[in-house]
Amino acid sequence: MSGLRIAVLMGGESAEAEVSRNSAHQVAQALSESGHESLLVELDSVCAQTLIGMQPDAVFPALHGPPGEDGTVQGFLEMLGLPYVGSGVKGSALAMDKALAKRLFAEHGLPVAPSVVIAQSTQHLGDEIQRVIREIGRSVVIKPLSQGSAIGVTPLPNGGDLDAAIKDALSYGDCLVESYVMGKEITVGVLEVADELVAHPVIEIVTATDAWYDYESRYTVGKSEHLIPAVLPVDVGKLLQDIAMRAHRCLGLRDLSRADYIVTEANEIVLLEVNTLPGMTPTSLYPEGAQHLGYEFTDLVDLLVRQAAARG
Repeated sequence: MSGLRIAVLMGGESAEAEVSRNSAHQVAQALSESGHESLLVELDSVCAQTLIGMQPDAVFPALHGPPGEDGTVQGFLEMLGLPYVGSGVKGSALAMDKALAKRLFAEHGLPVAPSVVIAQSTQHLGDEIQRVIREIGRSVVIKPLSQGSAIGVTPLPNGGDLDAAIKDALSYGDCLVESYVMGKEITVGVLEVADELVAHPVIEIVTATDAWYDYESRYTVGKSEHLIPAVLPVDVGKLLQDIAMRAHRCLGLRDLSRADYIVTEANEIVLLEVNTLPGMTPTSLYPEGAQHLGYEFTDLVDLLVRQAAARG
């Protein structure tokens, strides 16, 4: 099977730009090992000219956070007439906006935690904080509405300084204040193969005592442990896989996604969010889950770019 010419988009001005570059280098290496020609392309003011000059068979957006994951880059690539790995404009935009995604999940009967959205433009933060306390209490998690990698996220399981935590999240844009749920941190990847969805094994993320799966734990070797399969009843694991595929479908996603959950001690499931371009770094969860399906990293990347190129 002949190799393809693939552009790997990376970086940009996202808060997750360095993670993106790390992912991109891993993807480019895997492409080379699979016999493809790859070019790393920085998401900057001249990337359009670079892509037009290269005329790749497909683009792999190894991007995290806006604008690479929120539909902006996807629309840009469609305007250039270039096929690309991952979800389209609409699915990417819906998944990146945590509040919109949660609304869709709820409408499709998927389990989500109570939450309140606070706009960055609010002039009355004190009133918004009182609304949070009144509607969901003080035990909350505060997160930017459209960021990933736990950037700007503050868990307050025992309450605390809501004002400071919300202001920090608002520095990234609108924010979501969600009821804090104590339990295991769980993730399930979804891979689309020949228009059929396949769920990865359920992965349980274990961090040090009094730690959580924050930015440092995600990207520092040894800071977290991934249990595959998760230590959960079989029926709970199957339900988590089913929810991941249902969430993928209800957002209208394509190729790949990863659903993140909390599972309580009583095995109650809370769907937190769905990531449309999961990390591809050495510590990333998605490639690890795919490996347990029988897809080594080179096989996974090869499959994704060939499916994208075939869409034309």
